[in-house]
Amino acid sequence: MPGGDMAKPLLGHRSMEGDPSTTPVAGRTIGVLGSGDFARSLAIRLVCSGFKVVVGSRNPKRKAGLFPSAAEVTFQADAVKKTDVIFVAVFREHYSTLCDLADVLVGKILVDVSNNTEINHHKESNAEYLASLFPACTVVKGFNVVSAWTLQSGARDGNKQVLICSNNQEAKHTVAEIAQAMGFTPVDMGCMSSACEIENIPLRLLPAWKIPIFLALGLFLCFFTYNLIRQVIHPYIREQKNKLYKIPIEVVNTTLPCVAYVMLSLVYLPGVLAACSQLYYGTKYRRFPDWLDQWLQHRKQIGLLSFFCAALHTMYSLCLPMRRSHRYQLIETAVKQAVEKKMNIWVEEEVWRMEIYISVGIIALGLLSLLAITSLPSIANSLNWREFSFIQSTLGFIALVVSTLHTLTYGWSRAFDENQYKFYLPPTYTLTLLVPCTVILAKVIFSLPCIQQRLLRIRRGWEKGRYVKFVLPSATGEYSSGETSSNV
Repeated sequence: MPGGDMAKPLLGHRSMEGDPSTTPVAGRTIGVLGSGDFARSLAIRLVCSGFKVVVGSRNPKRKAGLFPSAAEVTFQADAVKKTDVIFVAVFREHYSTLCDLADVLVGKILVDVSNNTEINHHKESNAEYLASLFPACTVVKGFNVVSAWTLQSGARDGNKQVLICSNNQEAKHTVAEIAQAMGFTPVDMGCMSSACEIENIPLRLLPAWKIPIFLALGLFLCFFTYNLIRQVIHPYIREQKNKLYKIPIEVVNTTLPCVAYVMLSLVYLPGVLAACSQLYYGTKYRRFPDWLDQWLQHRKQIGLLSFFCAALHTMYSLCLPMRRSHRYQLIETAVKQAVEKKMNIWVEEEVWRMEIYISVGIIALGLLSLLAITSLPSIANSLNWREFSFIQSTLGFIALVVSTLHTLTYGWSRAFDENQYKFYLPPTYTLTLLVPCTVILAKVIFSLPCIQQRLLRIRRGWEKGRYVKFVLPSATGEYSSGETSSNV
């Protein structure tokens, strides 16, 4: 699961997968109370997993056709009597309708699969509320983070993790058996107090993406405004030319590579800052500031947004010759050359610049594509740590260098042309070079043997100013009074 405040790291919880005590019992009968979409998908998946399913409905004759033929659809009271494990697939506001079943529910395991419509909508979680209504039952929270589509399609087409919590350990193991038999990975999230946290998970929209998205939007607005001033407002004020037609394509296309380039450098800048911190304090055990820690955790999302902007830039660039304004400009240029009787307009330097610029840009996009693909969990899980580190670190840095060459060949000598400074503002690409060049320079400095070796020692556990004394035994087997000090 993503970091932040959405949930505790799942690695910190005990996964029930592979536990010998969670072997599913063949032919177990499972009850489902409810007849909605989730109840139907749950019944289908349980039947496909080899369970006997009995569905409790207030109108079984009407709902029977919605469920698989292998599932028995009957009245709620009859369904409850036939099983010890019951999935409660009804909304919280309908829990009270089950109070008539309190006597037959005594000693049963109730699996609450419900979610709220808002985060922290109630003071207590749905599972805790259900437990308060049926104190003689054992309530387990689970399966609420799994969608109906995932249940119908199987665990291969969706999230495989099923978060489970309860105050009863045996009940959790029972539900874990069922989840594992259905092809999911049960994860123990602790006692019932975690139910509120689990119920909030499906309600949060891209929690790990909020900061990177706001960062990308902020950069886009800044560069877009800057380019708007240079390409549209400046010609209008100085030359009374209407260049508003440039906004939808040309200004946006000038902005997108700036965002992609800076975002790519921001993927590797926190690593540089972390290395500087370790070198300064001489230890790897000092905690990074919270802002740097959050930055390090969002590098994947920042990198994917960088690739997204680069891909959009490529598509916009391919569409540039299709614009009507571009065709008019070509005709206007051709007419002007004919009037001036220019037979040869070939400029060797410009030809080479564009050839190199486009070629390097294609290579940069290819490297970014490789980085984006290997960041996907299905691909990353197939790589060992050395392979993943080589692609994301080494090839990522090469992608940053190639992108820098792409930017430099685009600018070429125009950075020294005074006509390129609109309202005394430098060309946009010169601004984008600041952060990437800083990262590249820092990486080069860190690659120097004297610094690289020190940084490697720190990351292996060495600390500045720490000493460990070793007492060497004498030849007779007794410890001598002399001591030898060694840095660790």
